[in-house]
Amino acid sequence: MKAFFKSLYIRERFFYISLGIILLFIISFIFPKLFYISKLLLLVFATFTILDIFILYVTKTGITGTRQVPDKFSNGDENDVFLRLENYYTFPIFTKIIDEIPEQFQVRNFSIEKKIKASSVIELKYKLRPTERGEYTFGRLNIYVHSVLGLISRRFFFDGEVMVPTYPAFLQLKKYDLLAIGNNLTMYGIKKIRRIGHTMEFEQIKEYVIGDDLRTINWKATAKQRHLMVNQYQDEKSQPVYSVIDKGRMMKMPFNGLSLLDYAINATLVMSNVVLKKQDKAGMFTFSKRVENTVIAEKRSSQMNLILESLYNIDTNFFESDYGRLYANIKQNIKHRSLLLLYTNFETVEALNRQLPYLKGIAKSHLLVVIFFKNTELDQLIDNEATTIQEAYDKVIAEKFSFEKRLIVNELKKYGIHSILTTPENLTIDAINKYLEMKARGLV
Repeated sequence: MKAFFKSLYIRERFFYISLGIILLFIISFIFPKLFYISKLLLLVFATFTILDIFILYVTKTGITGTRQVPDKFSNGDENDVFLRLENYYTFPIFTKIIDEIPEQFQVRNFSIEKKIKASSVIELKYKLRPTERGEYTFGRLNIYVHSVLGLISRRFFFDGEVMVPTYPAFLQLKKYDLLAIGNNLTMYGIKKIRRIGHTMEFEQIKEYVIGDDLRTINWKATAKQRHLMVNQYQDEKSQPVYSVIDKGRMMKMPFNGLSLLDYAINATLVMSNVVLKKQDKAGMFTFSKRVENTVIAEKRSSQMNLILESLYNIDTNFFESDYGRLYANIKQNIKHRSLLLLYTNFETVEALNRQLPYLKGIAKSHLLVVIFFKNTELDQLIDNEATTIQEAYDKVIAEKFSFEKRLIVNELKKYGIHSILTTPENLTIDAINKYLEMKARGLV
């Protein structure tokens, strides 16, 4: 009996009809002839209510529901969650599905309403976009069922707590896989990179086909074979490429729900995959007050899993990053010339100048690319027309900060340090473009 009352829910229609009958009884004190009509309506209403309860509870298992979630969520991406409902009633039912989704999403009114035909099965899908890494716990799957009468709902609940870990954006790996094949990126709507010169690693001599570079014709082989032969080169392989992630307070800045650190983490995962597909060695480490989460640059089969697990628990802190310690660690532990992609953020030239001696020291032994971010909110202020004195003041300040970013690029270029000034949403593709450009120029 306790379970019965726990699963019984009165619908709004029941309250509205009850209120109408009560009002009719009140009016019947003024118009006595309405009293008999009120009693008749009450009797009919009670009969339909009992009937509704009977048909909903006549079978013990009226409906079953299951939730299918992935083994892990991809941070910042749309992840699919599947629901499967099977109706055991011999008549159509109306359902309201309330899935207790993880508290990190802060969604309090999530529900799906669906009609299910008699003795049938339906499958539903909804999407969730996590914006932080960690553990996401689902609660119960609640299904409220009512008949065409719609007076009473019966509640069913399925599935206990389920925990799904959220990792860096691994779903983006497939999206960018083809970028590892070559440098023609036009199919992605991305700028096309002109291949400059050749890399130094000779592969083979082959027959000329239309489209081959005429500068690669091998005249000795052509004379022997009596038709055009060309030298074929391949990208140099096994070059170490490290993604270096700043965990300091400047990386805490949010953008579209994700912090700059999360954008850097997602870009690192995708970049590492592209590097391995290009037969180079991928590695990574993070730094703030000290250097952590180190994965030595290798190209073994388990490397992507090592990098993914290392990226899982990275978080920012509120310290200023110690570039001196970063320089000392790189000098001590990375002996071979490597490409270092440094994900950080500088807002002013003064902030850069404090760290510039260490960056210059790193650039002497390695190919350093400093990747930092545009402030897109400031760009919006610059683009908007100022109509008040306060808006004009804000616009001038925004232009000053935007100009500082461009000065930082020029300052780095002065000392032969490569840089990428990008928006958070374009970070991944800009970093990949830079890597492929350097491969094409033979710098890596």
